[in-house]
Order: sequence, then structure tokens, then C-alpha cells
Amino acid sequence: MQAIVDCNSFYCSCERLFRPDLRNRPVVVLSNNDGCIISRSDEAKKLGVGMAGPYFQARHLIGKNDVAVFSSNYPLYGDLSRRVMDTLRILTEHTKENRKVEVYSVDEAFLDLSDIPPRELYEYALHIRNTVEQWTGISVSVGVAPTRTLAKLANGMAKKNKEATRCVVALLTQEEQRIALQQTRVDSIWGVGRSYATKLINWGITSAWELCNMPEAWAHRNMGGVVGVRLVRELRGIPAIVMEEELVNKKMIATTRMFGRPVTELYELKEAVATYISRAAEKLRRQQSAAGIVSVFIVPKEQDHSADFKHGATVSSYITLPKPTALTHELIKAAVGLVEGLFERGKEYKKAGVMLSGLVPDDSVQGNLFAPASQNQHRFLMHTLDNINFSMRDDAVKFGSSGTDKNWKMRQELRSGRYSTRWEELRQVK
Repeated sequence: MQAIVDCNSFYCSCERLFRPDLRNRPVVVLSNNDGCIISRSDEAKKLGVGMAGPYFQARHLIGKNDVAVFSSNYPLYGDLSRRVMDTLRILTEHTKENRKVEVYSVDEAFLDLSDIPPRELYEYALHIRNTVEQWTGISVSVGVAPTRTLAKLANGMAKKNKEATRCVVALLTQEEQRIALQQTRVDSIWGVGRSYATKLINWGITSAWELCNMPEAWAHRNMGGVVGVRLVRELRGIPAIVMEEELVNKKMIATTRMFGRPVTELYELKEAVATYISRAAEKLRRQQSAAGIVSVFIVPKEQDHSADFKHGATVSSYITLPKPTALTHELIKAAVGLVEGLFERGKEYKKAGVMLSGLVPDDSVQGNLFAPASQNQHRFLMHTLDNINFSMRDDAVKFGSSGTDKNWKMRQELRSGRYSTRWEELRQVK
């Protein structure tokens, strides 16, 4: 048996955690630059506030119903996500089978429950749900089933009827699984995208139960080969998606941001890219790696964002470094040079990003006999820089090329306090 633990309206739950006055009030959280609605509390959903819709279109409905609105507060969400995942690891670490926790996203994790007796699964899932909420303040829903796809389906059922299910649904028998599959539309199945859902409905397959009963050869032919076969097997209760080991070191590191306003000047693009490189370099050193390739992209404002990558509107370039490095100033120098080649006078840019790839362990980089013997000094400098910024936050020490005013920074006009990661923003109790 497997389970998926999914935080309920995670971003909204994080905002409510330090604001008890919002407990029964509708809440929404906005995307980067306060553009779209990306999280809604149950109360906001009942009002008809749409998901992923532009904020300005819902502003009248939001104002009329006294909906609390927040900009994305990623430091807060990231810290609370870590607390939830650490709680799940604590709850599963002392087991005979060394049960694993696989973090699937910022608010979801899969658990291996193979050593829990079937008669105890529901109560165990309920214990996980209650403990996570007690220890972290974040409410979660838990779905339990023989496969990941069925567990996701069970989790969706738990979310739809929180009071009746107590946010826990366990599909333990074939009869329970059959009923759940019959009640689930194909466009609600985990792994079935919009295009495949449309095709299935056109073919007369409208429920998960009907898809479950299609031959594997048909799924292989009509649903992407092996992927389709795995989906059908998972719906039948046959595990076809294995739990993966947690990825300790990333194979590439990227930092991208939308600008708070259109950028037209080269120096502003350079500042943004230098800032993003500094952040990526910090992550690079955290996993004790060095990068051999630096990539930069910029996105003109006049193109539709959904078409950027599809139609090649994004302008990008990369450079292979003489040798891998984790030194911020060396990476900035390479990235800024790429920006100069990409920038076009007269254009407005809405987004930029950097990516570090070709990663190798930092202690395996080949030395250079003809280079100055200052590499260790530079590493010590980077170590000191990271320690200061980690303790002081907000880039207390930074390279001058990152700029000072940063008028291009992402808009977060409605951001709440970073209550759990900034001493000066700790929530006060009076």
C-alpha cells in the first residue's frame, strides 16, 4: 500500500497559520508580480473565485466578499513545507522495512505503507493527518491505495468531502476501488492531460472505470506507449510507478523571475542576471558542486508567455567555462557577457533566467598550474559570503554588479511577513 499526503490549499493554509483571524474568511494567494490567483481557500472556491485566472478580473468579486489577498511569500511556504516533510520522515523512520518518503512537490509527498497491516491502514493514515496538523499547523489530506494513481484518486475524494472523510480515504478492497473509479471522470485522473482526456471522451471513455477495463495493447497504441500501459495497470491496482530515492544533488540549477515592470536598459538586465546567478551559485555551493556551463535567457514583452518556448520568442545563449567553478564572480562574468550578446536596444523585456549545468563535485575540479594560487582564498570568501547572507538574509553582502535600487524586482505588494525565517518579522503575540 502507498499513501499520498497533500496539504490543503497549502499557500492559503500558510497565510492562515499566523493569522487566526483569517480562519473562516476566504483567502487567495497571487502568483509572481501579483498576476494570477494560484491558491484559494475552500471559502473562496465557494464564492466562485477561479483558479489561475487573472487577479484583475476577479478583483470585483474579491472586494465584494471581503476576500483576503496575499502576494506569494515563498520563504514562508518553503519553510513550512520543510516542516511538513520533516514531520512525515519522523513518523516513518522507525519501521522494519525502512519505509521511504518521496517528496513529490512543495505540498505533496508519497509514503510507502507496505509494512502496515491492512486493518490498521486507515487509523495509521488518520494518525499521520492529525500529527502533521498538530506539529506544523498545516492541514493535510491523505489517500491510501495499492498504487500511486489510486492513492491520488483517494486523496482527491478526501479533499472533496473533508468533513465526512476526516480528510482520509483508504481504498483497500477491490470493491472500494471499483466504486471510486466509477465516480471519477477521466479528466480527473492523475497523469491524464487535457488533450488525452478530450480524446478519451470522444472515444466514449468517460470514467476511470471504463479506462481501467481497456486492453493494455489499446493503451499502448493510443496513450503514449509504455506510459499508457502503466496508467491502466495502476488503475487496476497493479503498481507500475516505483518510489524513487530522494535526489540529494541536482543535475542543474536554475533561477528565473518575472520583472516587476518592463526592462528596457542593458544595465538593468545585467543587474537582474547577476542577481540570479548569485542565487544559483549559492545553491551550487550548498551541494558542494561546480558548474561547467552557464546559460542565460531573456524574454521580450511583446510575445505571449504561453508561446515563448513553443515559437522561439525566448532569446538564449550559453557558454562552456574553461573549467567548472562555484565562484560567484566568475559565473557573473560569464553570464553578463552572454547578456550583452542577447540584448537588443528598443525592446522591452519581461523575464530573465539563468541555468548552471555540467555540474561536478567541487573537490574534483582539476587545478591549473598557470593560474594564480588564490583558489582557496576565493573559496573561503564564498564560504564567508554565504554564512553572512544566511544569518543576515536579504543579500546583506552582494556583488556590485547585482545593483542597488533594483527597480525591476518582482512586485509583491501584498506579501505577508516572513514569520518563520526573519527575526525582525516574527509574529508578535500581545
